[in-house]
Amino acid sequence: MGTAEWDSLRKQARHLENDIDLKLIAFNKVGVGAASGGTSTAAGSSDTSPLLGDHVFETLSIEIEQMLDKLSNINEKMAELPANGTAVMHVLQRHREILHGYRQEYLKIQANHTTRIEREELLRGSGLGNSAIGSPSTSGLSRRDMYLKENTHLHNSSSLVNDQISIAMETKEHLSSQRQHLKRFQTRMHDISNRFPMISSLIQRINIRKRRESLILGAVIAVCTILLLLYAFN
Repeated sequence: MGTAEWDSLRKQARHLENDIDLKLIAFNKVGVGAASGGTSTAAGSSDTSPLLGDHVFETLSIEIEQMLDKLSNINEKMAELPANGTAVMHVLQRHREILHGYRQEYLKIQANHTTRIEREELLRGSGLGNSAIGSPSTSGLSRRDMYLKENTHLHNSSSLVNDQISIAMETKEHLSSQRQHLKRFQTRMHDISNRFPMISSLIQRINIRKRRESLILGAVIAVCTILLLLYAFN
């Protein structure tokens, strides 16, 4: 491994990582300021500050993307050099983890910024009209009213969801109760069906015994009649 080349690439990677870290901090601050609709207190800059914040945010976004790509290329060049020991592999892995963390943070800031922008647009679209974005003396109050209105909508939605959950729980309990009743009814029917064969068998045995007794009684009567006839004729 070329020690000089390795040291040069590593210094470039460290320097670039520090720059990206600072850029991400500024990127996050600008994203919050741009999405909030402008936080300037000056009366003349309230209309232009959101546009300026969006422009700076887009510029920083492009710069950070370029810096991330450059850092990725440096890491690839470091990986292409012949490895010499586990320490070098550990350093490479550490630089890759730092790059991955910066990418995740960059994407997170962008997603948060997009979410804030969409939220502001939604509030403006469903808010109090164009007057809500007017002068600085009324913009704060209008935004507060919009937040209160959205909070009320969320509270009502939460109440409806809770009501639906309560109805679902009651329905579940009712179905469970019906299930228990059906189980008990099924058990009773099963017991009755098990008892019926025993009763039927008992009745069949009684009928067979009655028939047998009837046959015996008939045979006795027939024998007695024959003996009487023979005695009478003799």
